Amino acid sequence: MNYSYWEYKEWFSNIDFTIVGSGIVGLNCALELQKKHPKAKILILEKGMLPQGASTKNAGFACFGSLSEIIDDLNSHSEQEVYNLVEKRWNGLQLLRKNLGDSNIDFQQNFGYGLFNDKQFFEECLAQKEKINKLLFPIFNDEVFSVSDNIFNFKNTSDNYIVNKFEGQINTGKMVSELVHKIQKLGIKILNNISVDSFSESGNVVAIKTDKITFKTNKLFIATNGFANKLLKENIQPARAQVLITKPIENLYIKGTFHLDKGYYYFRNIDNRILFGGGRNLDFKTEETTEFGETEIIQNKLEEILKTTILPNTNFEIEHRWSGIMGVGNQKNAIVKQLSNNVFCGVRLGGMGIAIGSLVGKELAELID
Repeated sequence: MNYSYWEYKEWFSNIDFTIVGSGIVGLNCALELQKKHPKAKILILEKGMLPQGASTKNAGFACFGSLSEIIDDLNSHSEQEVYNLVEKRWNGLQLLRKNLGDSNIDFQQNFGYGLFNDKQFFEECLAQKEKINKLLFPIFNDEVFSVSDNIFNFKNTSDNYIVNKFEGQINTGKMVSELVHKIQKLGIKILNNISVDSFSESGNVVAIKTDKITFKTNKLFIATNGFANKLLKENIQPARAQVLITKPIENLYIKGTFHLDKGYYYFRNIDNRILFGGGRNLDFKTEETTEFGETEIIQNKLEEILKTTILPNTNFEIEHRWSGIMGVGNQKNAIVKQLSNNVFCGVRLGGMGIAIGSLVGKELAELID
C-alpha cells in the first residue's frame, strides 16, 4: 500500500522514539519519555486492535506475592533477591495508583487470601510466616501475613487462610483505558493492527520494518513482553494464562483476591461474578505459546475447582472464556536494558505486570538519560 505525503509526514517521519507494544509497559514508557522530552515525536505500535499480551486480559490483582509464592521463590532466589522483588512490586503498585488515581482504576484493598488444599503445605507455610513477615517488615512497617478462619466457606481447603492485608484489586480495562487517554491528550500517537517484523540499526537511526510500512526512528523501545522472542534473543518464554468468568450470581458474598496452589490458580469477585484463572501447571509445555486459546484439560479443571471448592453450594454458569500471554523466564526479575546504541527493551514481567509494569515502563524510558 502506498501512503500519501500527508500520512507519511504526520505519522512516519522525524520520529524521535518508537515504542513497540501498547500495554502497561509501553504506555508508561511513552508517558515518561514525554515528561523528560516534551518536544519529542513519539509513536507507539501495537499489533492488536487492543493491547495484545496480558495488560487487558489479566485478573486485575494488585498483588506482590502470596506467602506460598514467596516461600517458593526462596527456593530459587536469595532472601535479598526476594526482598528486592517484593519491594519493586510494591513500589510499582504505588506508582500505578499515583499516576492514574484509585477511582479511575477501581482500586479496592479487599485483602488477599491464600487457600491451601494440602494441609501439610499449609503447616509448612504457617511455620515460615513470621520469618517472611520479618523479612518484609522494612517495606511495609507492619506484618503482612496473618491467619484467618474459612469465612467464605470454601470446601476441600484448609480450615484457615493466610491473609495479606496489603493486597488489592483493580479493573484492568479501566487501567489501560486511562493510560491511553493520558497518552492521547499529550499528542502521542498509537497505531493499532500494525506488526513489527524486524529492525536494523545504522549509525544513529533504526529502520523498522512492519507488515504495513518501513520507516526510521532515532530510538526504539521494545515492550512486547511475552512476544519478545520474535524481536529479541533474551531469556524469556511466552506463558499463556487461561481465564473464565461466570454469569452474575445473586448474593455473591466472596470478596477479595484469592490464591490457590502456590498461586497457580487465582480468583476474585467482579460485578457479582467469579473471575477464575490459572492451571498452567497442568501442562506447562502446551502453555509455552504465543497462540491465544483455551484447552480442555485446563478449562475442565477450572470448572471442577469452581464446583467443588469455590462455589460448592451455588449454581453458576460460565459466560465467557479467554487467554492472555505473559512473559516468564528462569528468574523473576524483569529485563530492562540497552541492547545497542539506539535499541532498548523492557520485558519479562513474570505475570506481575500490574505490580511492576508502571515501574518497568519508567525505567525503560530512563535508559536514555
